[in-house]
Amino acid sequence: MTAQTPTAGLPRTGGVATVTDETFAAEVLAAGVPVLVEFTASWCPPCRMIAPVLAEIAREEAHRLKVVELDVDENPRTTAAYGVLSMPTLMVFRAGEPVRSMIGARPKRRLMAEIADVL
Repeated sequence: MTAQTPTAGLPRTGGVATVTDETFAAEVLAAGVPVLVEFTASWCPPCRMIAPVLAEIAREEAHRLKVVELDVDENPRTTAAYGVLSMPTLMVFRAGEPVRSMIGARPKRRLMAEIADVL
């Protein structure tokens, strides 16, 4: 999947790109803007709850933040590399490094407040 097909793989999140173990380095670590990564799973109810929030943020903040999702069941290498044990885990990466990590679904206002200082 490429940046040109942001909804490929999981149409439930319109505007949120899907990354994999293979594309994580290029799409997240090498990105020129901060990247909010949702570590998610299809069986996770809180992940489904936060999906519309992330899609809205992806649309509204596209000029300064990239939003992507990574399915933990299909991408065990990246999941293990960042010690992800609970879903959803939200991680902000800047300049190739994780700078913020949060666990669990939350409203848009709270999420934006929690990441404001790393954007």
